[in-house]
Amino acid sequence: MGALFGKSKKPVSRVTEQDKAVLQLKQQRDKLKQYQKKIELNLERDRQLAKKLLSEDKRDKAKLLLKKKRYQEQLLQNTDSQLEKLEQLTHDLEFTQIEVQVLEGLKTGNAALKKVHDILNIDEIEKIMDETREGIEKQREIDEMISGQLTSEDDEAIEAELESILDVADQLPDVPEDKLPEAKAEDIPERPQRVKNKANKVAVEA
Repeated sequence: MGALFGKSKKPVSRVTEQDKAVLQLKQQRDKLKQYQKKIELNLERDRQLAKKLLSEDKRDKAKLLLKKKRYQEQLLQNTDSQLEKLEQLTHDLEFTQIEVQVLEGLKTGNAALKKVHDILNIDEIEKIMDETREGIEKQREIDEMISGQLTSEDDEAIEAELESILDVADQLPDVPEDKLPEAKAEDIPERPQRVKNKANKVAVEA
């Protein structure tokens, strides 16, 4: 009952504070880009309107409109510098996240390597190498003792025995490969019937 009506634990979010900061920077960057597009549209519109006012001999209004246009151009330059700063900050923050992941990987790798070193310490490795070296040397001594007991006469006798084995193998007849003919039922002789009654056999002989 407690498990059914108890509060379920919320899953742990994998989004870090750095991820949130990067997301906010990108949102501000997108807003600045939209603002730049709006200013560029206004500049083109004011330029066309000023051209129309000049054609209508309304020089003062055209001049006032161009002042407004000049102010908007300065705003556009400011947004360019702000956008460049946001891009650089976003890049630095993302690269810092990569550096943190690399450091975490190095930390995990160093911990695993330390465990391996704890299992295989220097003394144990030297002991294993010494035992292996002793085993190889002992086996070499045994091989030398065995080979040292054989004289040149023994070697000649061994060679002669090998040759005799090969000669016997060459003298053996070859196994025929042809199949044997099958016997027909009429060619098989009938077996004599055995006398069942031993008493009758004795009476006949008497």
